[in-house]
Amino acid sequence: MAHGKNLTAAKSGGVFAGVAALWLLVDQLTKAYFEGSYALGQVSEAAYGLFRFRLVHNTGMAWGMFGDSTFLLGVTSLIVCAAIVAVFAGYRRLTGHAATMPETCALALVFAGGLGNAIDRFAQAYVVDFIDLTFMDFPVFNIADIGVTCGFVLLLAGYFLASRFDAASKPACEGDAEEPSSAGVPDASATLSDGAVRPGADGGASDAQDAKNRHSS
Repeated sequence: MAHGKNLTAAKSGGVFAGVAALWLLVDQLTKAYFEGSYALGQVSEAAYGLFRFRLVHNTGMAWGMFGDSTFLLGVTSLIVCAAIVAVFAGYRRLTGHAATMPETCALALVFAGGLGNAIDRFAQAYVVDFIDLTFMDFPVFNIADIGVTCGFVLLLAGYFLASRFDAASKPACEGDAEEPSSAGVPDASATLSDGAVRPGADGGASDAQDAKNRHSS
């Protein structure tokens, strides 16, 4: 079951394209800025003890995994982006409902993030990372990575919230079923104003009539 405002196909496509284009633009502009303003490895002062900027050229994945596999990772990113477009195009057939606004934005963020890093890998043979968390040991990342992470989290959160809502609403729906009405059923004990028993009354009425006949005889 979908929870949230379902979008028409045209509007959903427009939202997807708009969010993806905006996120991709911000990703590429910030990478270009730090490439032009920072030397490789240059570090800024920490902001509020939370993060700092440090220019890194990443040829692999997080924590140095798959180092020097830039081309293969770029191809993988493009395959993922193509899969996201296919999922979005067939969303109604896959889920049984049109994509909601959060679902559309989530898919667009994942798409833009994957495409942004793929562009880096094919154009420069590395990904430009520049956001370095100072309060924990975490790989340096970029705006594209934020889009991928937030998109997946938004999709998972929406799925689990919808599942819990459906489970909670089932008992309430079952309890709403109407009980059979007793209206219109004749009262077996009802009698006419002259003391005679109404036709269709139960066996007690027949016994009373038999007793009356015996008394009169």
